[in-house]
Amino acid sequence: MAAIHKKPCTASKSSTESKRTDLKSNEKKGSWAYYMTNSPLLIVMIGLPARGKTYMSKKLTRYLNWIGVPTKVFNLGVYRREAVQSYKSYDFFRHDNEEAMKIRKQCALVALQDVKTYLSEEGGQIAVFDATNTTRERRTLIVNFAQENSFKVFFVESVCDDPEVIAENIMEVKVSSPDYPERDRESVMEDFLKRIECYKVTYQPLDPDKHDMNLSFIKVINVGRRFLVNKVQDSIQSKIVYYLMNIHVHSHSIYLCRHGESLHNLEGRLGGDSGLSERGKKFAVELKAFVKEHNLSDLKVWTSQLKRTIQTAEELGVPYEQWKILNEIDAGMCEEMTYAMIEEKYPEEFAMRDQDKYHYRYPGGESYQDLVQRLEPVIMELERQGNVLVICHQAVMRCLLAYFLDKGADDLPYMKCPLHTVLKLTPVAYGCKVEMFDLKVEAVNTHRDRPLIKVKTPPPMFRRNSFDPLSTKDQIKRPRMYSMGNFSPPPTLPPPAFASTRISEGIESVQRENSVDCFSAPDTGEKST
Repeated sequence: MAAIHKKPCTASKSSTESKRTDLKSNEKKGSWAYYMTNSPLLIVMIGLPARGKTYMSKKLTRYLNWIGVPTKVFNLGVYRREAVQSYKSYDFFRHDNEEAMKIRKQCALVALQDVKTYLSEEGGQIAVFDATNTTRERRTLIVNFAQENSFKVFFVESVCDDPEVIAENIMEVKVSSPDYPERDRESVMEDFLKRIECYKVTYQPLDPDKHDMNLSFIKVINVGRRFLVNKVQDSIQSKIVYYLMNIHVHSHSIYLCRHGESLHNLEGRLGGDSGLSERGKKFAVELKAFVKEHNLSDLKVWTSQLKRTIQTAEELGVPYEQWKILNEIDAGMCEEMTYAMIEEKYPEEFAMRDQDKYHYRYPGGESYQDLVQRLEPVIMELERQGNVLVICHQAVMRCLLAYFLDKGADDLPYMKCPLHTVLKLTPVAYGCKVEMFDLKVEAVNTHRDRPLIKVKTPPPMFRRNSFDPLSTKDQIKRPRMYSMGNFSPPPTLPPPAFASTRISEGIESVQRENSVDCFSAPDTGEKST
């Protein structure tokens, strides 16, 4: 049995400085949610193998990062494979295999040390400890670790006794596991079922009536058929519970497209409520043929409340729902202007937006960050529904896509969402399969490339909300956690994530030709998206 490789406990001075730099960067990316709680949170998964723990861990992490809470998964299986280079059989997981038990415990301790580093030094706010954690002894170790480091703990236990669900999970995910290279499906199934039996011998489920009544947790029973929630402590835990109660494991696809080309698109104007151009109307006809060709008879159709999406949906000849929260990003005082007009009339605003497109908020309007918060209920509904076609707008489609494809704040505003193209998103084991359908109707290109900006000593000015003038950093209010009841001097806070730096001079901007994945390209602008 191979010995586990411990990570060094000391770090060089340059490494420490690098971590501090990364922390500042992560704090900025953490956005509004970075200070949602007054201490970091450790989410601890519990459950027998093949109960969907990793599926929930990855999905929950993707959601939390999307809403702006820096989150990372720590999968104990990865640490175990580093310690034991080759997996032989289920014997490794027998409770009476003393050597293996020592290695497994040491793996857990190393992983928890990485959790501590992430939450204490690297700017993380939530860590997801993805492991079986089936014994009270292991869970007590984790709780003690969290208390020593002032972390809150929230347990997520997945309980499933449906043999069909378990078998499907094994065949869909575990067959391709690094534990089983070049093994036939039958032998994998046999070995993994025996591994589950090894865990059952010592499994102690959470007991809300006696042993675990003071712990914060949610039990997810049979992939979401029932839930048991105990002692939720704060708003972020409430969000986690609400999200887990909305994700459903079922086969479905989500279709995303923008409205047909609008009259404002032709003029390069942002926002507004113009109708479709002739080519936009032709796209609506082709979209109807697409729905019929793919036999999407049970399809639900959602639109915004703006004319161009409604006109596109009307052509389909099916019922559709109008969602106000699907309306395009609000460009405030820049509505119905072209980029050239904005650059000429509001040069400082134009420059600030190029500096940080995700956090920049139009005066009297919204930022991409605001839009993500507005679209959160849409994501919850998409997780619950069957097949849905969402006819929306460029910025809205980018935000939705970013959730399903796990894109960060830097990439989100530059994802390519061309007109007259349908994207089919099909959830798979730990991600999302994307298919792109070009309906072959010509349209203007409304994507604007990411600029490369060089800034020379910009003054520290920030916008606190949509209407306030730019103000100095000293006027920013501190989070509530540093007010009442805290008598120690508060640490220096980073500027709010929605703040943008004002640039009055010294900007050199070059349009970058490269784009974000296959979802970026040149642009001329519908909304300032």
